Amino acid sequence: MSRADRLSDLMRALRRPGPHRAEALAGALGVSPRTIYRDMDALREAGVPVSGTRGTGYRITATRSLPPLHLTDDEMEALQVGLAAVAQAADPDLAAAAARLSEKLDEALPEDGLAPRPADAATRALRHLPTLRGAIRARQKLRLDGRVVRPLRLEFWGRLWTLLVWDETAGAFAELQVDRIGALEGLPSLFVDEAGRRARDYPG
Repeated sequence: MSRADRLSDLMRALRRPGPHRAEALAGALGVSPRTIYRDMDALREAGVPVSGTRGTGYRITATRSLPPLHLTDDEMEALQVGLAAVAQAADPDLAAAAARLSEKLDEALPEDGLAPRPADAATRALRHLPTLRGAIRARQKLRLDGRVVRPLRLEFWGRLWTLLVWDETAGAFAELQVDRIGALEGLPSLFVDEAGRRARDYPG
């Protein structure tokens, strides 16, 4: 077992009702108690809230940490929509938690055109979201209400969805309110990233 796998198993064990003595953890993981002590130090240095000392046992308190996860684009979109749905809950604590989780995802994710930012949520724009997400990922040009655009980024601001585009008709960036989009048509032409016309170049 690699050290990373052992630390992951150790964190799972520490989340169970405890405290857990080092000797018991060592037996379960097939290592020595001294190794468990070193692993506890490593988890603390990594920011995992491990409480306890040698002789009294250990457990994870306060917050929960996840092992590294690898998500597909579809899984990320499901998470985005799920956070938006939770943010509509009447429970203000859940809505606030959804907003905090969204901020953590924003900090961790590269800028790829899909930025989850749930808050209170209006869902009038849902009919357009599958087409817009697909176009962003495929780098497919769209015709929106007569304008030819490059879709760059979707964002959810709590009350509305917005779409950042490079408007080829006007030769400029534009932020569009998705629920106000009328005619939407996918075009056969694709686009490539060009300096000055990418989401990261938008000054807003």
